[in-house]
Amino acid sequence: MREIVLDTETTGLDPQAGHRVVEVGCIELFNTVATGKTFHAYFNPEMPMPAGAQDVHGLSDEFLADKPPFADRVHEFLEFIGDARLVIHNAQFDIGFLNAELERAGKPKLANAYIDTVSMARRKFPGQRVSLDALCERLGVDNSSRTKHGALLDSELLAEVYLELNGGRQRDLGLAAGVAAAAVELAVTTTVTIRPPRPHAPTELELAAHAEFVKRLKDPIWLKAE
Repeated sequence: MREIVLDTETTGLDPQAGHRVVEVGCIELFNTVATGKTFHAYFNPEMPMPAGAQDVHGLSDEFLADKPPFADRVHEFLEFIGDARLVIHNAQFDIGFLNAELERAGKPKLANAYIDTVSMARRKFPGQRVSLDALCERLGVDNSSRTKHGALLDSELLAEVYLELNGGRQRDLGLAAGVAAAAVELAVTTTVTIRPPRPHAPTELELAAHAEFVKRLKDPIWLKAE
């Protein structure tokens, strides 16, 4: 199964109020294992960066001034995600922003199936904090490099969190490769000796003993079927 772990950074909290996407980071997974393929881009939001948003992700007007608008790389983004299932932390937030940008670019809204890891975490840890930092701490994922939010870094951390929420590296206790190797070795080195078939016809003595045994049965079931 192909999945894309995805995160965005924005100028604010509400795309309907005109806030824009300024960064997208994507990690490709195949059967929950990272393939090494990524998509990462910064975008000029064509609006001033609010101070509160800059405090979160550190992306300034100066840094984003020479970056392309979202519409200039929309084809590359859509080609990368394809029809893969999306894995997103607080999915409605990111999908809402991406759909607003797609609408501005004259593109249809996202139709991909998606998994919201916030909902997964709440089912697994009811009543506990489910922020990305809290989950990294609880699940043993090293997030020491996360001094500010960043779409690609957060996608990398979320990919590890998602793996752990699905059972993690302990699903096979690391034995799968060893078991497979042992099976191959057994198949290569084992010689099977084929014995000739043994006769299975009963002797006269066995037939007589069986007939005597049947006589002692009370109300046998095969007589009821007649």
